[in-house]
Amino acid sequence: MDTKIIKIDEKSIDKNLINEAANIIRTGGIVAFPTETVYGLGANGLDEEAVKNIYKAKGRPSDNPLILHISTINDLYPLVEEIPSLANVCMDRFWPGPLTIIFKKSRVVPNIITAGLDTVAIRMPDNKIAKELISQSGVPIAAPSANLSGKPSPTRGIHVIQDMMGKIEMIIDGGDTGVGLESTVLDLSTEIPTILRPGGITLEELREVIPNVIQDRSITNKEETPKSPGQKYRHYAPNAEMILYTGDVEKIVEEIRRTSKKLINDGKIVGIMATEETKDNYIEGNILVSGSRLKRETIAHDLFDILRCFDELNVDIILAEGVSFDNIGMAIMNRMVKAASGKVIKL
Repeated sequence: MDTKIIKIDEKSIDKNLINEAANIIRTGGIVAFPTETVYGLGANGLDEEAVKNIYKAKGRPSDNPLILHISTINDLYPLVEEIPSLANVCMDRFWPGPLTIIFKKSRVVPNIITAGLDTVAIRMPDNKIAKELISQSGVPIAAPSANLSGKPSPTRGIHVIQDMMGKIEMIIDGGDTGVGLESTVLDLSTEIPTILRPGGITLEELREVIPNVIQDRSITNKEETPKSPGQKYRHYAPNAEMILYTGDVEKIVEEIRRTSKKLINDGKIVGIMATEETKDNYIEGNILVSGSRLKRETIAHDLFDILRCFDELNVDIILAEGVSFDNIGMAIMNRMVKAASGKVIKL
């Protein structure tokens, strides 16, 4: 398949190019497009055959639900049975933005979107390219992250090109994404509001409007089966083995230095994921800086790009510094633990 690549500046959108992309969506094709979180792999969410092609392009099992993306509140009404009052509160506060809400689905939503569940995950992205594409398409767009299943999510156009060239009809290169991590998934279809996946909207922010919101146990307990889209299987993983270190920062640095020295002496190519505050403590290995501990949103923004950079460096092993679990740190650590396949050393 020939994949067309178009570049669009979010600050100056060419609506003719968007219309070309929207026509692909309307006729059953797939378009990769930027959002404020990560790039999405978009198709008509009401077209079962188009959705099957998403799973095929990603190599993703079809028992993993997809998120529907909408551009206006009016798009929501046909897709759900009801809108709980708490949903209205959250939509008023956080939409458009990196919050996915789970509703009871209507009959309009195909079972392939929900993996047979009676609920559907929906969000309104805060990206002008994404919103214009959805609007011109005239349908809700089903869009998981635009990467091969299991790989780090794409936050730059080049990441999508590396994974999806020749597999889909079009890639919209809209530059770097903003948040750099996927949306928070909030289940409002049950009695107790529950975060199924941490993301761009934090637990602390949600508790400002829903004081009794909780986190699903699978977020912090790897023995629990995840219930959220994109969390069920091996995910976010670089090619190399990765070990994640958590706890006291000085102890983390000391242990990474000791371990890296041993591995390098054994002939291994070692990657070290450091932060602005710790980078000067390392003298050996391939050292990449993921951001600042004082501004952890910078770590969120760069995380997936750093993991892909380690792939390009062909390292044998990655030794990564963890961060604290509060605020955006919960989402960062959720992705890092999965990238490390649960190999976490607590110091």
